[in-house]
Amino acid sequence: MSAAEPVPESVPESLPEALNASVVNGSEALNATVRFTATPEGTALAYGSLLFMALMPIFFGALRSVRCSKSKSGGEMPETITSRDAARFPIIASCTLFGLYLFFKLFSQEYINMLLSLYFFVLGILALSHTVSPLIASVFPASIPNKPYQLLFTQGTEENKEEILNYEFDTKSLVCLVLSSVVGVWYLLKKHWIANNLFGLAFALNGVELLHLNNVSTGCILLGGLFVYDVFWVFGTNVMVTVAKSFEAPIKLVFPQDLLEKGLGASNFAMLGLGDIVIPGIFIALLLRFDVSLKKNTRTYFYTSFVAYIFGLVLTIFIMHTFKHAQPALLYLVPACVGFPVVVALLKGELPEMFRYEEEVPEEAGTDAETETEKKDQ
Repeated sequence: MSAAEPVPESVPESLPEALNASVVNGSEALNATVRFTATPEGTALAYGSLLFMALMPIFFGALRSVRCSKSKSGGEMPETITSRDAARFPIIASCTLFGLYLFFKLFSQEYINMLLSLYFFVLGILALSHTVSPLIASVFPASIPNKPYQLLFTQGTEENKEEILNYEFDTKSLVCLVLSSVVGVWYLLKKHWIANNLFGLAFALNGVELLHLNNVSTGCILLGGLFVYDVFWVFGTNVMVTVAKSFEAPIKLVFPQDLLEKGLGASNFAMLGLGDIVIPGIFIALLLRFDVSLKKNTRTYFYTSFVAYIFGLVLTIFIMHTFKHAQPALLYLVPACVGFPVVVALLKGELPEMFRYEEEVPEEAGTDAETETEKKDQ
């Protein structure tokens, strides 16, 4: 769900959803108790910045997803979403949303948000570290030795030793972790909007990079289900609004509409939920991998869906701004991101080929699946 309306800094706005325990979806703009009238310049700057920030993780995340799909490294193995996962996700998301609604009704909001802040503090450091690792690797001085390390936890004796954790990293990874921890402490102590956005961009980019739809049909099932989910919970009930008012976490991108007047201390934000970036983003990334599989040295479907996303998001902002009411962004993004590429494929005569395209399952994942099947057969 989407949002972009002036709100005071003291009112956090976001809504988490679990997608393979790591991705969040959905958020909403709320009417502030005290209205702030933004200048046309401030409004244009805020909306333009949100649009730019939304496009970055989709574009770069999609490019990195191509490399990730070919990677044999266990640390960068993508998580594949099947049609069964896609069909169940709107139901799981609805249960999660309603569960959070009950939690905030029954328990103290302060303690819940304290736990959530610590949780996202850890997740944010890991996500940001993974995001900046290619940049750090490119500028890391050659004069400093890049030493390998291994973190290994086991249980049991020599004969019955069981491996619990086996994590390999190097000096570059430690540098990324230290830099990301600085941002994490800044966010934890100050909840500054720039620190929020750094974590939010990292979450979004990692989601687009590492969450892979296995085919176009699965993508249509996922986007179609969340289309209904978004519209129902925004227009049908007050559950999402209640949770959005209560929940505090870096799972949205924000930009102050009063930046020109108050500088970095501005507090009246326009915002966009990460779900409105990640969900269409993983579909756009799938179309880029489909383009690569065609081996035609063109990126027709990627650029078509990317332009469609821009069109859908601009339309969302326009309608929200015109009617002064928060809008479910997937209401506009899903038809655009699915419809535009399908029309292009139909005109090019490649529609059957598009829907026949199937993501290759990484070898490790395939081996694990075979092992599980063998265990069940035994």
